[in-house]
Amino acid sequence: MEEMLKGLGIDELILKSEDKLKVLSIFSDKIKDCKKCRLHTSRKQVVVGVGNPYSDVMFVGEGPGREEDIKGYPFVGKAGRLLTEILEELGIDRDRDVYIANVIKCRPPGNRDPMMDEINACTPYLDFQVRIISPKVILCLGRYSMYYVLNRMDQPKISEIRGKFHVSRYNIPATATYHPAAALRNPTLKEFIKKDIDMVFKKIVERF
Repeated sequence: MEEMLKGLGIDELILKSEDKLKVLSIFSDKIKDCKKCRLHTSRKQVVVGVGNPYSDVMFVGEGPGREEDIKGYPFVGKAGRLLTEILEELGIDRDRDVYIANVIKCRPPGNRDPMMDEINACTPYLDFQVRIISPKVILCLGRYSMYYVLNRMDQPKISEIRGKFHVSRYNIPATATYHPAAALRNPTLKEFIKKDIDMVFKKIVERF
């Protein structure tokens, strides 16, 4: 982490700033030309994060899709619109109540699964975001987010993880749910995602 920060030229004084928006803006600018893995050759832009950096809840997805690559924000395609719909049904304001990022910041060609070396190259950026956001709870959206955030390289099924909280690699309570894209293919999963998101926000109320 520290080597990565020095390489980006992010001053320690900035990291101590209480202005998270400023820090994340500087961070986004520093990584916009990242070439740490092969994905830079096919992406349109680096997709960093979106939402309220002062939120208690952070969602971590897998990677940008086609529309995210074009627009530069996570979860703005069909899966993102379903996620927004679920949040609205629960009375949760996406812009106000959550910060959203991905494990990898560049779109894999054809929306294929990210490769391990791509994840290894990119996750220091996620680590930095978690450090700055400092959420009280993390919700993993999808398998690859779950594997990394929960440090579960044994690759359990989401059905084995969802519905309860676990200690993440950040020592922050975390759980996982199905990626909204999976619910587009199998609509019955929408209710599971909705229940898991509701559980996350109830956790915030119970703890704080």
